[in-house]
Order: sequence, then C-alpha cells, then structure tokens
Amino acid sequence: MWRIQEHKDIAKLCRKLPEHIVKKYEVWKNIVFRHGPGKLKEFPGLHDEALKGERKGKRSSRLSLQYHVVYTVRHDIVTVYVLEITPHRY
Repeated sequence: MWRIQEHKDIAKLCRKLPEHIVKKYEVWKNIVFRHGPGKLKEFPGLHDEALKGERKGKRSSRLSLQYHVVYTVRHDIVTVYVLEITPHRY
C-alpha cells in the first residue's frame, strides 16, 4: 500500500471545489493508495502524464477537462505528495 501525503491547503481547497471533482479526487486517491501511481495509466480518462518545463519531475492526472491533480512520487519512502488541484490553464 502507498502513503498519500497532501499539501496542507488541499483540505481547504476541497471544500471550495465542485462536489463531482472531490468525488473524482477520492477515486484517484483510492487507486493510488491501493495500487500505486503506475496503475493510473490503465485509466485513460485520468490521462496521467509527466509534466515538462518548470514543473519537470511532477506528474498530473485529469479529474475533469478543467481540473487536474498535480503530484510527485518519492519511491524511496513510497509516498505520493499531492501538491495541488488546479484548473487547467489553456
């Protein structure tokens, strides 16, 4: 099992997000907790990908067309750090 560590502001942010986004985030957390972030690639709707540019080293999963969860993975301590849930900027 994996450990998920959220940024201190995630709980506050979730209270402001639409309910369907929070539910999708809970599903995302359940997948990561049970199977690890590698399993996310098996769900095409999440469109899990490595980020480029100034966010190199981080990953992103799609919760909806607008909202993404940005996270990093530390294999040495088997922890996923959720950094933010943010609207995608086009």
